[in-house]
Amino acid sequence: MRGYDAATAFLGEWGRFQRLVFFLLSASIVPNGFNGMSAVFLAGTPEHRCAVPRGANLSGEWRNASVPLELRGGRAVPSRCRRYRLAALANFSALGLRPGSDVELSSLEQEPCLDGWEYSRDVYRSTIITEWNLVCDDDWKAPLTTSLFFVGVLIGSFISGQLSDRFGRKNILFLTMAVQTGFSFLQIFSTSWEMFTVLFLIVGMGQISNYVVAFILGTEILGKSVRIIFSTLGVCIFFAIGYMLLPLFAYFIRDWRMLLLALTVPGLFCIPLWWIIPESPRWLISQGRYKEAEVIIRKAAKINGVPAPAVLFDTTEDSKPQQQQKAILLDLFRTRNIATITIMSLLLWFFTSVGYFGLSLSTPNWHGNAYINCFLSAVIEVPAYVIAWLLLRSLPRRYSLSGTFFLGGGVVLFIQLVPADFNVLSVGLVMLGKFGITAAFSMLYVYNVELYPTLVRNMAVGATSTASRLGSIIAPYFVYLGAYDRYLPYILMGSLTVLIGILTLFLPESYGNALPESFEQMLKVKCFRNGQQTTGVRNSKESPKTVVTPL
Repeated sequence: MRGYDAATAFLGEWGRFQRLVFFLLSASIVPNGFNGMSAVFLAGTPEHRCAVPRGANLSGEWRNASVPLELRGGRAVPSRCRRYRLAALANFSALGLRPGSDVELSSLEQEPCLDGWEYSRDVYRSTIITEWNLVCDDDWKAPLTTSLFFVGVLIGSFISGQLSDRFGRKNILFLTMAVQTGFSFLQIFSTSWEMFTVLFLIVGMGQISNYVVAFILGTEILGKSVRIIFSTLGVCIFFAIGYMLLPLFAYFIRDWRMLLLALTVPGLFCIPLWWIIPESPRWLISQGRYKEAEVIIRKAAKINGVPAPAVLFDTTEDSKPQQQQKAILLDLFRTRNIATITIMSLLLWFFTSVGYFGLSLSTPNWHGNAYINCFLSAVIEVPAYVIAWLLLRSLPRRYSLSGTFFLGGGVVLFIQLVPADFNVLSVGLVMLGKFGITAAFSMLYVYNVELYPTLVRNMAVGATSTASRLGSIIAPYFVYLGAYDRYLPYILMGSLTVLIGILTLFLPESYGNALPESFEQMLKVKCFRNGQQTTGVRNSKESPKTVVTPL
């Protein structure tokens, strides 16, 4: 039987059918953008201080002085987690003593916030932080909430490929849309932090599965030239559009339950797409369902206004199945060269993910308005994706990646040197850092595929994707460090990003080279170019065609 691309060449590359699939699948990614970053506002921590009960026998002066001051950001501000012991203050108030003049406040005994907290409503009306008092001794729960969402993303990235291989791209695409939308809706009715977090983990599973399956479906339906644009610009820019919508929703809806409801509604608009987006003809053919694939292709020909040949697939021809060889994880370490490339790639993906999600989740900690900062963080991704695409088309991979890493990491490191009064400059540097790291992140996908031979390419993508998910899981804790030192997250993220920029220079250059088919054809790391030793999982005289399920 003829190859699928040859059999469907008559459809053309960019007809009405391809444009419809391109934009509808890209649009299905939009909810992923705001769900993926929703924790920025759902788990936002407003300014807070210990509450003093109305029934406390305190004068107005003693009530105002009941919370000690602490140095934060170079300013003396009320403590978030301590207050002076109310019983002692009540005695001083009854005796008519005045704070500061009659009683030295620094010598008074302190106690934790036994009566809860008072939260500022300047930025948020309510969040899960104010709902369940996730502050002070329980402040570790806030980053854990976001980390568990990314644990769900990690689980979803493992299962989405296998499910779509077994049950079909279209079925799993809409199932995962339903999971993402349905469990987001259930979160509205959470009665505890534990319930909210478990549901958030499931939302994370649906979020990444929807993204991965839409990506697979688009690359299988679209032609080669359009496929590249779809995978580098289409899904990424529509993800950024969803990310941009998040601060707009959050600005006008400042109650976390109502915000979740608003973020759930767009998922309902994807329901009509079931009758428009087709199943992947490639997948149907792989299952032996030729008639169904032919119906879809003939319908596409009708939409494009081109005549279809009388016979699309000649299933009577005998095709001898090619020998298939299964890859195992140890194959990524079978020689010194591939082991070095694998370790370096895992580090690149891990720390790039830390930088990307660390900067994205830290927008409320920047100077200025949290909503504007988040919007700018989303907007900067669009030119980053476009620049990454242009760099991939015309410049060597190593220098493009290393340059964007140096740009992103260098300016983030420089933030600590900016005077406190130069708020706009600080935000501008963070945005430039986000630009560099986002551009590098999008280029890593292409570069990673080009480094590995066919036998282990999918396995390598799965392993590095897992490293990326692990990076996103710990990224919220980098943001959490900002509670102790405002510049510490930027120092760590900037240093690590510059480090991987240097590391990139030691990787081989894949630009202009054909994809390697065997281990022998792999490009060499600089220090191994004079030869390599096999640590030997098994020898491979030739690399037969293989199908490896991606992680």
